[in-house]
Amino acid sequence: MKETILEVHNLKKYFPVHTNAFGRPISFLKAVDNVSFSIARGETLGLVGESGCGKSTTGRTIIHLYKPTSGEILFNGMNTSTPAAQKKLRRRMQMIFQDPYASLNPRMTVRDIIGEPLDIHSLATGQERSDRIRDLLQLVGLSPEHSKRYPHEFSGGQRQRIGIARALAVEPSFIICDEPISALDVSIQAQIVNLLEHLQETLSLTYLFIAHDLAMVKHISNRIAVMYLGKIVELADSSELYSQPLHPYTQALLSAIPSLDPAWRQRERIRLSGDVPSPVAPPSGCGFRTRCRYALSLCAEQEPILLDTGSGHLAACHLLRTS
Repeated sequence: MKETILEVHNLKKYFPVHTNAFGRPISFLKAVDNVSFSIARGETLGLVGESGCGKSTTGRTIIHLYKPTSGEILFNGMNTSTPAAQKKLRRRMQMIFQDPYASLNPRMTVRDIIGEPLDIHSLATGQERSDRIRDLLQLVGLSPEHSKRYPHEFSGGQRQRIGIARALAVEPSFIICDEPISALDVSIQAQIVNLLEHLQETLSLTYLFIAHDLAMVKHISNRIAVMYLGKIVELADSSELYSQPLHPYTQALLSAIPSLDPAWRQRERIRLSGDVPSPVAPPSGCGFRTRCRYALSLCAEQEPILLDTGSGHLAACHLLRTS
């Protein structure tokens, strides 16, 4: 059994929306609502869902870019809630951001962008620092001569490679990939995914891969967690999730994937009605019930919990208990 590198227990991240006359919040946007999962060392866990489901907020809260409202995050068995633990966390946990241009300082050269983590953590100076920057650029498929240029002089794919090099500078063991390919051309997306896979094998990395492209997530992930309205509604091995989705929301997402496979194209296209409910005032019971064609009266009364249906395939749906 593989060693667990990350454990997330009952994680919540609420953002205050309205306040009273005294400035105290009276309503909240529940971006992440009671999320739990674990990731084994060397594994890639894909986190998917519609825009606004809370997947990016989950990643940012894990790395403490957002302060958790409640819950527990354990990294290598260490609770990350204390400032001392977070200081150690910075070297071992890094993030690759969605926008490869906005995440890079336009006034800094590539040399300074990649070298900044080395300076902050006092990892290298002088010639050693220069050598380390050169090696990182070559590792992500760029030339050492690129170190003197600015971000605006590069294409989107090249800028994302710079962001990856910056994340690798402190030699982390775990990287949160926050939709690292969504802002790139389709032809470049495969190159970045292949690079991430190569780096994972070479450097023994562990990934939380956040995306909305289910076809790409299947390619890179060992397991996949599906989020809806701030909650995980299904989690399973990648192949099993695609071959046997249990939650109606997962079934709808998978039915929308375009494919040239005749067998896959024969699947029923499930079209969801209505819009995603507001996370400020979510529906009672199951958050998906307002768009679910199988909704029961029980779905409005009681929130379903994640149940293990066998072999670690988890799903939160009352249909699994009544069938």
